[in-house]
Amino acid sequence: MGIIAWIIIGLLAGVIAKALMPGKDPGGIIITMLIGIAGGLLGGWLGKVIFGVDSIDGFFEISTWIAAIVGSMILLALYRLVTGNRRTHRHA
Repeated sequence: MGIIAWIIIGLLAGVIAKALMPGKDPGGIIITMLIGIAGGLLGGWLGKVIFGVDSIDGFFEISTWIAAIVGSMILLALYRLVTGNRRTHRHA
């Protein structure tokens, strides 16, 4: 698949992951999209390494979408762990 297909899958996977894991995130829509793109790549890589399957068969293959969504959910959870406890305190 080409890079444009990965970007599209990643964007949609990020939106789906956000819908499956609702909550308040420190980032906005741009961060969600970036997490989705990176999550798609992570999911494809994990599917190949852990299960030994080529989860990047094609744009319309269910395995590609599942891998991208799972990868996006993993990265979204990690992002929430890292940034969730940060609070900005201003002292006057």
